[in-house]
Amino acid sequence: MRDQPPPTPHGPAPDLFTWEFAANPYPAYAWLREHAPVHKTKLPSGVDAWLVTRYADARQTLADNRLSKNPAHHDEPAHAKGKTGIPGERQADLMTHLLNIDPPDHTRLRRLVSKAFTPRRVAEFAPRVQELTDDLIDRFTASGSGTADLIHEFAFPLPIYAICDLLGVPREDQDDFRDWAGMMIRHGGGPRGGVARSVKKMRGYLAELIHRKREALPAEPVPGEDLISGLIRASDHGEHLTENEAAAMAFILLFAGFETTVNLIGNGTYALLTHPQQRERLQRALAEGDRGLLETGVEELLRYDGPVELATWRFATEPVVIGGQRIETGDPVLVVLAAADRDPERFADPDTLDLGRRDNQHLGYGHGIHYCLGAPLARLEGQTALATLLTRLPDLRLAADPAELRWRGGLIMRGLRTLPVEFSPPCSGQT
Repeated sequence: MRDQPPPTPHGPAPDLFTWEFAANPYPAYAWLREHAPVHKTKLPSGVDAWLVTRYADARQTLADNRLSKNPAHHDEPAHAKGKTGIPGERQADLMTHLLNIDPPDHTRLRRLVSKAFTPRRVAEFAPRVQELTDDLIDRFTASGSGTADLIHEFAFPLPIYAICDLLGVPREDQDDFRDWAGMMIRHGGGPRGGVARSVKKMRGYLAELIHRKREALPAEPVPGEDLISGLIRASDHGEHLTENEAAAMAFILLFAGFETTVNLIGNGTYALLTHPQQRERLQRALAEGDRGLLETGVEELLRYDGPVELATWRFATEPVVIGGQRIETGDPVLVVLAAADRDPERFADPDTLDLGRRDNQHLGYGHGIHYCLGAPLARLEGQTALATLLTRLPDLRLAADPAELRWRGGLIMRGLRTLPVEFSPPCSGQT
């Protein structure tokens, strides 16, 4: 990390975590990168935390094993009150998941689920993702109105149903998951305590589902076995996976596996609709059967306005120097991925959307041992969703002034509340 001390700030730091900031945080992040690259601030929850905003510092911080994911290294009362982590996870006994643990437990649990996200397994799942994508587009175009809210009618249900299929949640139960997940992504927009209640309901359902699947588990694994059955099989064959760990694993895969993709599709579509030249460039490539620009384009959308604004919580286990700033033992550290991915020291013209950008080692899915396990699935869903939207609805356009759109509250994720669009209704029988 940088040995030189950070520059002396010029004037007061910009206001953070306001509604205006949520709409466009990038100017504030540019100020922090320049004047206070490792900046201590009071979060909306009242917790003091360090924000790391430069790319080089962020990349090294994400891989620093002196920064623990275990909230036990922080102020216990703050976590117990839900001020860090996912609301309700402690009360629901869902703490032992990948976002809250370090090696060796992290290594053991990650190994158990990594086989579900191999390139081969994800490729096998591609037809189902395409089927879900087409079905959702069929639904919102069926009315003939030529309008839709792409968040609620498309970007939100697609990853929910996909991750439910992967986990092995029966189809008849998936709408319950959709309701619980909907409450979870509202953050501060739902009824008081709604997130914690949804987490508790999900925990009860997962415990029951694990029990039912264990009772019906065949002696030998079958091709394409769902992930929950695989976790049960591992726990029953010497991997020492407790029922709480299995439930927490299923919970975090659902939680982390849907909201990031909701925002990837929503933010990505919004970026394309507000950058018509880039959108037309991608449509031409797709029409010619060239998917190369789609692949680099999704990576650029992850960098330009990605679904995860800040990496999840880390806590210093000993004094650490980051960017010339000393961090004390127990201090929370939040890496601002959105700021790092627009660092001009790393990316040429960082505020420009360029779908063909090649040198694009963005941090949108993290770095190091906590790199997002579900990134291959999220990329598949993002590519499938965007390609199908632009192909089937070629004149898709915003149905609202961008200034009127509202972004969801919350610390970690970045996503739109709604994305109203207009389009010419497809002709009868068009696919």
